[in-house]
Amino acid sequence: MNFLIDGLQYSNWSETIFRQLRAGGVDAVHVTLVYHENFRETVARIEQWNRWFERWPDLIFQGFTAEDVQLARATGRTAIFFGAQNPSCIEDDIGLVEVLHRLGLRFMQLTYNNQSLLATGCYETEDTGLTRMGREVVAEMNRVGMVVDMSHSGEKSTLAALEHSARPIAVTHANPHDWHAARRNKSDAVIAALAQTGGMFGFSLYPHHLHKGSACELDDFCTMIARIAERHGTHFLGIGTDLCQDQPDSVVEWMRSGRWTKSVDFGEGSKDAPGFPPMPNWFRDNRDFGNLRAGLAKVGFGPDEIAALMGDNWARFFASSFGMLPSNSQAMERAAQ
Repeated sequence: MNFLIDGLQYSNWSETIFRQLRAGGVDAVHVTLVYHENFRETVARIEQWNRWFERWPDLIFQGFTAEDVQLARATGRTAIFFGAQNPSCIEDDIGLVEVLHRLGLRFMQLTYNNQSLLATGCYETEDTGLTRMGREVVAEMNRVGMVVDMSHSGEKSTLAALEHSARPIAVTHANPHDWHAARRNKSDAVIAALAQTGGMFGFSLYPHHLHKGSACELDDFCTMIARIAERHGTHFLGIGTDLCQDQPDSVVEWMRSGRWTKSVDFGEGSKDAPGFPPMPNWFRDNRDFGNLRAGLAKVGFGPDEIAALMGDNWARFFASSFGMLPSNSQAMERAAQ
């Protein structure tokens, strides 16, 4: 297959970036629609994307199924899959899970950094795991074909989601905590559980998630990936850059603070520099995925392993994750045929 798929970006989208996606050969990307937006605000974001799809149909189109990755490759375009980094978009209404899935939402985090109605974020002092509503929403996400994403959730909540979900889950953008101790990065127990259950782990290039931050070297990053692959295998690993290209620093306040606090929550990184940190010099934008391929080869990955890491694992995960599970009546009808 040799697909190139990015497990998450939150860029300030423009024609320039869409053309860079094509120059970099990106077949598909999971894009963030939601940080703290409610349902109506989420629909407004989809409306904006609809205008972009209409304006640049030769560059991008909305992805709904795994087959759309193949369509993107065949037509020289990038498939855009929608996701939410917070469950605020479903408000307190489980019925909106299916509504948003029909509108194209294919990923939803059960939390951002804080406690949500569903689970506990990684910045809370006490992690209480999945709530009653959280268990119900996970089951509904499983049913309709929406990926449970635990990238910003606490340890107990993440392990609870892994146990409770009937379908494999994802951590779309994070790194190992024992490589860089950001609160967002994941323990080896979580990574091992993802490997054992058919989930996905996307390695992040966001500087606050990297050893030495913006100064992280390509060899260090790729050696870290190799260490995880040696420990757990390559079958569940991918890339989730968390690229925030061309976003103004003012967006960081919305990401961190939303509507839950009157003060500024600086979150990860220094309180003296609340804006976006510069990306590593070996990955500035979507045209630099070739550097990552070369780095993976340098640390010993073979061609098939690199293909898996750069997108084929994501493509396989999409194929098993995006479809709706058959209802009992549908299953009976199929059995009778």
